[in-house]
Amino acid sequence: MAQSVAGSIAIILTCIVGAIFVLSLLRHYWAPSTRMAHNDVVGPNVSVIGTTYAVLIAFMLSGVWNNLQVARLNAEQEANNLVNIFRFANQLPPQSQSSIQELARGYCQAMITEEWPAMARDAESPTAHRINQQLWRALSSVQPHNVSEQTVMDHSLSELTNMTEHRRIRLLESRQRLPAILRAVLLVGGITVSSTCLFGVENFKLHLVQVFEISFLLSLILVAIASTDRPFQGDVHVPPNAFRYALDTMNEGSAAEQAGPQGAAHIP
Repeated sequence: MAQSVAGSIAIILTCIVGAIFVLSLLRHYWAPSTRMAHNDVVGPNVSVIGTTYAVLIAFMLSGVWNNLQVARLNAEQEANNLVNIFRFANQLPPQSQSSIQELARGYCQAMITEEWPAMARDAESPTAHRINQQLWRALSSVQPHNVSEQTVMDHSLSELTNMTEHRRIRLLESRQRLPAILRAVLLVGGITVSSTCLFGVENFKLHLVQVFEISFLLSLILVAIASTDRPFQGDVHVPPNAFRYALDTMNEGSAAEQAGPQGAAHIP
């Protein structure tokens, strides 16, 4: 993560230095006094380009942030389903209870130690996939002895179905990114900074400050979009905190907690 932060800082500094270099080069070959005559033409042009680019950036930044929040909520729902399965197991026959609860704990641990690091590499944990299949087999093989156990089993299978769905969605979300055409639009929009260099301003320090501010702001936003684009990668990502909390809940309540179908809706 430290290298990613350093890379983001390097990109921002490169953009700022590049903008200042263009300004200095333009000032050397095209005197500000000559460019001042064209300010009335440059001004509206920069305004149109800047407004269009600002709208595009706003939509894309809002989109990637929304995707990040959706991915976070999906992971939390997956962890909640797992805790519900663990709690429902208390009401199943003793021979099934311990195996299902151990599998639930193992799934949590696999999420924390294997799945999240794997998603950072566009992969998934074979251990988590195997445990998911074992949970299906373990619940499907339960032989209920009464109506109550049958009801608990039905609820458990429903929770496992939802958990598997959330897992599949999470793995798809870990591979999504902005389309190449949209990334190209963001980069090409950098001409907004070059356009501001066309203004004829006699006070070089004032013009330098303006170009610095614009290039810093735009490069910072672009880095923010790039960092947030992948929900499970980069500097800003969804951590496995929901599964850490779920594992703590399982460990704390493994002996004393007796939750029925109505009391296992959410992690407390």
